[in-house]
Parts: sequence; structure tokens; C-alpha cells
Amino acid sequence: MTQAPEMSSASETDQAPPMHRAARMVQAPGTAGESAAARVDVEALGAQLLGKWADARRAARDLAGRPEVQGIPGLDMEGHRARVLSQLSCLVDNGAIQRAFPARFGGADNHGGNVAAFEELVLADPSLQIKAGVQWGLFGSAVLHLGTAEHHEKWLPGIISLEVPGAFAMTETGHGSDVASIATTATYDGGTGEFVIDTPFRGAWKDYLGNAALHGRAAVVFAQLITRGVNHGVHAFYVPIRDANGFLPGIGGEDDGLKGGLNGVDNGRLHFSRVRIPRTNLLNRYGDVAPDGTYSSPIASPARRFFTMLGTLVQGRVSLDGAAIAASKAALQIAVTYANQRRQFNASSGTAEEVLLDYQRHQRRLIPRIATTYAAAFAHEELLEKFDGVFSGALDTDADRQDLETLAAALKPTSTWHALDTLQECREACGGAGFLAENRLVSLRADLDVYATFEGDNNVLLQLVAKRLLADYAEEFRHVNAGVLARYVVRQAGSTALSRTGLRQLAQTVTDTGSGARAATALRDADTQRDLLSDRVRTMVSEVGGTLRGASRLPRARSAQLFNRHQEEIIAAAAAHAELLQWEAFTRGLEQVRDPGTRTVLTWLRNVFGLCLIEKHLAWYLMHGRISAQRARTVGPYVNRLLERLRPHAQDLVDAFGYGPEHLRAPIATGAEGRRQAEAMEYLRRLRASADAPVDEKTLRAAR
Repeated sequence: MTQAPEMSSASETDQAPPMHRAARMVQAPGTAGESAAARVDVEALGAQLLGKWADARRAARDLAGRPEVQGIPGLDMEGHRARVLSQLSCLVDNGAIQRAFPARFGGADNHGGNVAAFEELVLADPSLQIKAGVQWGLFGSAVLHLGTAEHHEKWLPGIISLEVPGAFAMTETGHGSDVASIATTATYDGGTGEFVIDTPFRGAWKDYLGNAALHGRAAVVFAQLITRGVNHGVHAFYVPIRDANGFLPGIGGEDDGLKGGLNGVDNGRLHFSRVRIPRTNLLNRYGDVAPDGTYSSPIASPARRFFTMLGTLVQGRVSLDGAAIAASKAALQIAVTYANQRRQFNASSGTAEEVLLDYQRHQRRLIPRIATTYAAAFAHEELLEKFDGVFSGALDTDADRQDLETLAAALKPTSTWHALDTLQECREACGGAGFLAENRLVSLRADLDVYATFEGDNNVLLQLVAKRLLADYAEEFRHVNAGVLARYVVRQAGSTALSRTGLRQLAQTVTDTGSGARAATALRDADTQRDLLSDRVRTMVSEVGGTLRGASRLPRARSAQLFNRHQEEIIAAAAAHAELLQWEAFTRGLEQVRDPGTRTVLTWLRNVFGLCLIEKHLAWYLMHGRISAQRARTVGPYVNRLLERLRPHAQDLVDAFGYGPEHLRAPIATGAEGRRQAEAMEYLRRLRASADAPVDEKTLRAAR
């Protein structure tokens, strides 16, 4: 710990190269021949990872690398909030937030590029990213996507310029992910042509809202729309909340105060007591109220209307998926760079200590997480393209929107949980240095903690995915007769589905030969991995689907009880589906790699990802007869062999993420540790060569 000041000294940081090239040349024992034949083209791989909107990402990284938009460790809450507010103006001045807005307002109608750029701001300061997301990704997007041309002309210029900071008032103290049940009401008064906004009890207060505690001048408030005595469900309303003197009449609120992270965002609570707004403040793209109180909507089904309105705001989940991946990349780049320089214990030499990444356990800690991050990155790029297709109008059917919602609901939990796990493991892998605030791992971990519940609790989102999977499963049998269904059940009971994939024959061959080498060879085959992962999803969905079949015809209480009894299996099936999506995306991304050496290394990395998933769920595969015991015993050892092959390429794989010192801002990733280790080894070399070197007591004992 006494070396901390040295790590952060300006001279070392300024002189350090952006990448520690020497670390890439370290060879793992016994793998030099295999790894020497493969080299990663870091520049080409980095370009591929930037994706379709590479220019937008580069521009955002350039901006994120500037000191004026970066967070300052140790700021108190008030200072951090003030700094982040001022930084929002910097984003406006640099054209960083206008991409998704219409051209007539200075935008570029570039939805994919806007989210891609937004994700990179997490490297500047997660608080800045989230506050920007509240202002333009939630508040502004709600006006853009739920409002009509009149609303756009009236409010978008002030929102874009930051003249009108705003809040996105959906979540309530008593209702988070269950938006349909929020209690705030907007009752139409035909006599005055106004809506009356009320939060009828404490649990209905709008809560955890960015910009609500201090800076917001207006809010998009979600409330139950009531007119002529009929509740038409949740709709969005533009509501002014403050002027220069504070809250407007009928509006109050509280500061949420100090949080576990993101303290540059002024989260707070709002409540409303008979607050009147004009009828035209209803954002009426999907539902309108005429002056006489008549309600109309282009979508007849209340349920479909609700999900359509919420679906227009899916970009929050898309952007959190990407931001979590960016944070994982940064953490791994820091941890791997440090592990390639830090030495500990002289296990194989009497004179030189071992580099941390040469230890198998350290490889197990970091390289599988690199593999998962690559899988998540490739999957996110496909999600981003799907998002852009829907929001640009190029692929904007009802089916496309449902697919986008399901894909975002599957990937956001997977990547945010992975980010939290990766940040914690990287922190621990860096020892005491990882716990220093200057190396950013602890602050990133704290700031991203809320991502697991932000924009939808991860477990609730996976239930949404499962419901879609079960709906698709049910659709397969909607028009079949009882005889066909009975035969299907019999086939499932006899595991005929397994035989159709060829996996049973494959497993039997391994059992008969007793060949562990042959078992490992089969497992590294992409088709085998795909079959194992996809069969698990199909089986889990069909098992739950069969159990829940007919639940909709039961009384409501019994149906809910049945669903709750199998909630664990439902969520597990959705998580398995998300893992399969990532594996498939990684495989498609691998097919786009042109450089042979890079493709070889990425194939090993994809195999690590796939086999670690199989290893994680080995109990399931064994219990369901999908893998023989012989083959199961080969999974772990083969993963370890792959890690040895990948160890010399670990630095290249994380350097391809493309973050420089100005993004990482972690002294342990600057090369300072490598220089310290070189100094120590040179000192010991000279000491051993001198006449002054002390004799080791163990040597004297051995001589006796």
C-alpha cells in the first residue's frame, strides 16, 4: 500500500506507453508451439468490435477522454452533482446528444449511432452517462416517441438545448417494474379542459427519479388516464414541476440523498396534489382525449397499447446492455495489464517471481470473463442493429418490436450481472491495488450496481423473456389435435428429442471407447456446443410449458399459484436462452474475422465461452442424460488447456477493446508496475552478483 503514491505519479503515467507490448510476448509453459502459430491482429479486431457505428463510438471515446467530462474521485455529493450538471452542457456543445433527434431540430435521425455513442460515456463518468440518459434518452425520448408534432415543436428545442432539464416520472415507491399497476392518476375535467394529476397515497409518489431532487423543470409523468369514469390505463403527460423559485403549486418532493453509487445524479421523489395541466399536455401518439372527454386510440387492445407505449422506451435497456459491456471491457483491460506485470512467489525459479497471469487460477479468473465479454459484445451489436431497424422505421412491424423487446429483456440482465461479477473479480485479482479508488474498479462496481434493477429488475425482465418463449411454445400446439400432442409427450418422456440431435449417439460412443481425448475433441466442435446449449433451452421451455399448459383456463388465483410454483424454472429457461443468444452471436462474429491467426485465437475464446456454460450447467446435462459421465470429466481439463493456449494472447484480446490511458485512468494499467518489477529484479541481480549478498538460512541448513 505504500507504493500507491508512486503508482499515481504524473511522471510515470505520462511516460508510460498506451499498451504494455512486452506483456504480450509471455508464453505459457507447454503452449509455445500452438500459440506461436496464431497472432491476433489487434487493430483489425478492434475495428470489428467497434461495429456498424464505429465513427460514433470513436467520437464518443474522444470526448470521454477529455478531463472536462471525466469524474473526479472523492467529490462530495453536492460537488459531484454540480459538476455533472455543467458537463451536460459540454455534451450539448459537442453535438454528443443530438444524433437520435429529428434533423429539423439539429439531429441526425441516427438511433443506433446515438446509443452506441452514449454507451461509451460510462468511461468518462457513469453519473454523467446516466444523467444524460435521463435528460435525452428518457425525458426527451418520451416526448419524441410518445408525443406528436405539436409536442415536438413546443418542447424538444428546450429539452435538446438543456434549457429545460427534465425527469422521467414512471417508477413509484410502491411500484417499480409493475408499471401497469402504478397508482398516480390523471383525471380529465371536461369543464375546464384539463387533466388533474394526483398521487393519492404515499406509495404512489414517483421515486428514484434523476433530475427530480434539484435540477428538473419538467417531467414526463406516467399515470392512469381516467375520463368519463373509465380508466384507460397508463399514459404519459408533460408536467412542469419547477420555476426559478422552486416547486410549482401542488407539487412537492424529496431528495433521495446519498446512494451506493451514481451520486452525481440528483435522484429524488415527486408527489402531486390536484395539479392541473392542459388537455394537450397528454402525449397522445397512442391515445387521445377529445375536448368532450371522448377517448380514442389507434390500438384497440389496452394491453397491446400499453406494451407499445413502453416499447418505444426500450432504448434504456439497450443502452444499459452496451454500457455494462463497456465497463466490463475496461475492468478486464486494467486487470489483465496488471496481471501481465505484477509478480508474486518464485514457484518455478529461485531468482524470479511468477507473473500473475501465468498461474492457472488467475487465468481461470480472467480469461473466461474475457470470453463472456466478447460474446456479450457481439450479441449487443446485433441488438443495436435490431433497435436501429425498428426506430428508423426500416423494420418496424409489430413482430419486429416484440422481437426487440424480448431481445433487450434477455441481454440486459445477462450483461449487467456479468459486469458486476467481472468488476468484482477484477478488483480482487488486482489485490490491494484494485481496492484503491484511483484504479476505478471499486467506483465502477458501485456505480453499476443499480444496473441490475435499473430500467427493469433483471429477474422480472427474464420472466418477460420466458413468457415470450412459452407463448411461442404454445403457438406450436395451438392447432394440433390430442393425438399429436399425446405422441409429443411420449417422445419427450423417452428423450427422443435428444436422439434426433445426435447427442445420445455421440455420448454413447465416448462411453464405449472410454477416450477422454475423443470426448474433448467432440466438445470443442461448434455443432456439439450449439446442440447442447439449444437442446437445454428447448427442453427447459417444453418442460415448463407442459407443466403450465392449461393454466390460463384455471381460476386466476390457481393460475397464479401454478406459475409462482414454477417461477424458478421459468427464469432459468430464459437465462439459458440468453446464454444461447450470446453464443450464437459470438459464432456469427467469429465468421466475420478474416485474419487466420485472429480467427484461431477467437475460436479458442468462443470454445472457452461455450464450454464454461456447459461446465456451469453440468449437473443439468448429467441429470437429463445429455452428457455421459466420461465426457463430463473432460470439460474442466479441456477448458484449462484452452486457457493455456489463450494466455499469451490475453493482452491482445483486451487491448483490442481500444481503450487508452485517458479512458482507463488506472495507474496500475500504465506500465508503472512493470517498471517497478524490472527495478526490483535488477536490484536483486546486482545484489546476487556482489560480495555483499546475504546467505539464505535454508541454504546453510541444506549444506549441513
